Amino acid sequence: MARVTVEDCIEKIPNRFRLVLLSAHRARNIAAGSQLQIDRDNDKNPVVALREVADEKLDLDALAESLVAGLERVIPADDDEDEARHDAADAPRALPAPEMDEAAMLRALQSDRDGPADGRL
Repeated sequence: MARVTVEDCIEKIPNRFRLVLLSAHRARNIAAGSQLQIDRDNDKNPVVALREVADEKLDLDALAESLVAGLERVIPADDDEDEARHDAADAPRALPAPEMDEAAMLRALQSDRDGPADGRL
């Protein structure tokens, strides 16, 4: 089989950024011991992942979900969400922040950048 090129895969996944993310994630899964969908033919994991994409051997939606799930830092539990909603309903409401005009916002940003007026850092 000929080497996989990006042109072969772009027909399946038109967005190059998404192609890189999905194929890299698949290559990491292969390195972690995931079952191969095609023959390896002495290719490295990234090439195998690209060949699987080009041959339409993967469920791309499931692969994308797996990628997103792996990148999530906080996975809320259903019980925690119900408690948070209940606690938020009982908590006193905070007052909205006062509106700032552009000049006041610019002064505040410049004072943050320049540091305190007394010269201390």
